[in-house]
Amino acid sequence: MTSNPFADIVLDGSLLLAAPVALLAGLVSFLSPCVLPLVPGYLGYVTGLTGADLKEHRRGRVVLGVLLFVLGFSVVFIAAGVLFSQATAWLRFNGGWVTQALGLVVIFMGIVFMGGFSWMQRDAKIHKRPPAGLWGAPVLGLTFGLGWAPCIGPTLSAVLIMSTGVDANVGRGALLTVFYCLGLGLPFLLIAFGLQRGMQAMNFFRRHQLLIMRLGGGLLILLGVVMVTGLWGNWVTELQNWFANEVRLPI
Repeated sequence: MTSNPFADIVLDGSLLLAAPVALLAGLVSFLSPCVLPLVPGYLGYVTGLTGADLKEHRRGRVVLGVLLFVLGFSVVFIAAGVLFSQATAWLRFNGGWVTQALGLVVIFMGIVFMGGFSWMQRDAKIHKRPPAGLWGAPVLGLTFGLGWAPCIGPTLSAVLIMSTGVDANVGRGALLTVFYCLGLGLPFLLIAFGLQRGMQAMNFFRRHQLLIMRLGGGLLILLGVVMVTGLWGNWVTELQNWFANEVRLPI
């Protein structure tokens, strides 16, 4: 076994399972009705450009504005991952039974993502907006991350829950939220780089938003069921044993 702390986190079975799920959760959130229809507005706001400028000659400014916006909400989400993991570690809030209990929360969040529980479908946002343009872009990202939306909150909650477990640590929580931010932020950047084609691709997903909500909620429910039944813990243990026997990283 390695004594390198970073390698220990990388070889953690729960991270190996959870990282792709966190990446997919971020992507599903981007494609959801809470985010996708607002992308053109976000692009214009974080750059301070009009629609004509966005579509023509200001790609560098668009990319920079989006980067700053993504950085803003990434700071919030990664901080949440660190704080949540640290809190569970302090409270010794880990173990197989905890994973199974939190699986019920993930199932609940999956239903919320699909549109269930009307009292959970209300947005809770900071309504005060920063100045439009590059200076306000990271601040807008921070306010985006600090709010609640029924397409962001459930997926982020599932990612935070996946950071718990035996020997919970802040490194795992931080890395999982990094993957979530990549899933949510990279589509913004891809659209910024290829603006016109990206806008055209968005039209396809807009036409299938109901399907995306159903699939995204279904994936969360499936994840919750896997956690409740104990399969998640079994898979984690098997992966850890496999890496312990087959993989060696330099210390």
